[in-house]
Amino acid sequence: MAKMNWKGMNVLVTGADGFIGSHIAKALVDKGTNVTTIVRDVKKTSNLDVLNLRNKVNIIHGDLVNFHDCERTINEYDVEFIFHIAAQAIVGPANRSPLSTFESNIKGTWNILEACRLSKTAKGLIVASSDKAYGQQKKLPYTEESPLNGYYPYDASKACAEILARCYYMTYNIPLAITRNANTYGPADMNMSRIIPDVITTVLRGEQPVIRSDGTPERDYMYVKDAVSAYLTLAENLHRKEIVGQAFNFGTSKPISVIELYSKIIKLMGKSVKPKILGEAKNEIDRQYLAIGKVKKILKWQPKYTIDQGLKETIEWYKNNYQK
Repeated sequence: MAKMNWKGMNVLVTGADGFIGSHIAKALVDKGTNVTTIVRDVKKTSNLDVLNLRNKVNIIHGDLVNFHDCERTINEYDVEFIFHIAAQAIVGPANRSPLSTFESNIKGTWNILEACRLSKTAKGLIVASSDKAYGQQKKLPYTEESPLNGYYPYDASKACAEILARCYYMTYNIPLAITRNANTYGPADMNMSRIIPDVITTVLRGEQPVIRSDGTPERDYMYVKDAVSAYLTLAENLHRKEIVGQAFNFGTSKPISVIELYSKIIKLMGKSVKPKILGEAKNEIDRQYLAIGKVKKILKWQPKYTIDQGLKETIEWYKNNYQK
């Protein structure tokens, strides 16, 4: 695979109507890429509207769970590269309905992989896994060598998707790489079950924020602009033999507890509200964060945003856009 030139390239971004996918699509559109996405549900407003992308990308009405939709999209739009970001990503619904999560995240992935294999134009893809695929580990931080112990539905679905991706690389020599990203936050995250948008919007409404856990779980939070640079940097290096077929951790490797994160948000918003701590989150891993030595060394990638810088921009965005 040759080096990337995004300008004029035909790229499929699955999940471009979601949080991270929409930010990747926007970054590509800004570089002059022809972006296509597959959208299952026609929502009144999705991230395509929030980031003003609706008239700038090709929107195919279809479902990743349907192989023909994947194949038709890649063929009809002469897709040359794929960012496979789409997933059922929310822990609550994943635990309540594992089958739809497995369909979206596992079958959706094998459909994209197979369509890519059969395509005359597709030259490579990036498959989004997650730090959750590691499940619970005794050793912290998690390195790329840690086993994939996904115990809960979302986590297990990501581990399965990775195994399938690696199978397509090993068997059919499809140029691909896998991202295992830390929790990602930033502007235009419409998923209010996630702590950062939830706390910010609750405070903007003048209500008391609720923390589902006991406040102690530690996580790695990466700003969405760093996540986008991670995806593009990985894609741009896919021609290198030490990159292709590999999985990479992207994060900040600076864990922060839920309660510390809460305090930062409140302080940056100039408020002093105590949260209501429920202490009832189930299937939550106590401490989880990633080692990023591999990407620093091989890709020369590292996050540019501190948690404070990222939160500032995020809070600013919700202040300006939440009412709308």
